[in-house]
Amino acid sequence: MTSVCPIRVLLVDDHRLVRAGVRGLLLDAGDFAVVGEAASCEEACRVAGGLEPDVIVLDISLPGVSGIEGIARLRRIVPGAAILMLSMHESDPLLKLALGQGASGYLSKRSAPQELATAVRAVAAGGTYLEGAMAHAIATHAEDDTAPGIASLGPREFEVFVMLARGHSVKEIGLALHLSPKTIHTHRARVLEKLGVHCAAELVQLAVEAGVVEP
Repeated sequence: MTSVCPIRVLLVDDHRLVRAGVRGLLLDAGDFAVVGEAASCEEACRVAGGLEPDVIVLDISLPGVSGIEGIARLRRIVPGAAILMLSMHESDPLLKLALGQGASGYLSKRSAPQELATAVRAVAAGGTYLEGAMAHAIATHAEDDTAPGIASLGPREFEVFVMLARGHSVKEIGLALHLSPKTIHTHRARVLEKLGVHCAAELVQLAVEAGVVEP
């Protein structure tokens, strides 16, 4: 009898109770191995390379670097891993943003427990997973989305966008991302143009409305 290798999963959520619940659901399903846990994106980035997960289950609302912001960072570290977003937020902009940044699926924490295993299996197999209501929202609004907005930002542009929305200066962003001030100014100009905003106040308002940063 041929044994099937379990799907290797890394859990990233700042609530220990949530991680324990997700771990239990996956282990009960029988075809998963939870190879690691992290309470922040920074911690996940430190351990992901050594763990080599097939799937990263990533919360959006995390202390420090947000889950959305962390998608690109984790993809650079473990490009072969699929990322499944798990969140209380069900807003259409966040869903599109997560997919635009490279997530393979998006699951609400309000979903039925058995849907978690289904979603992880789907993204591990190379597919995209959206629960019914979210898939319907994407299909319904696809033709109405005349302004690409936040979802049009590239990974680096999104990092700059979030840091600007949090009040960081160009110099601070450059130091954090190891880029020159000139490069950050270029990214900033592109971000403002793509988002159709003209000042820092408008940028912050847009970030708050999209749920990218806390008000």
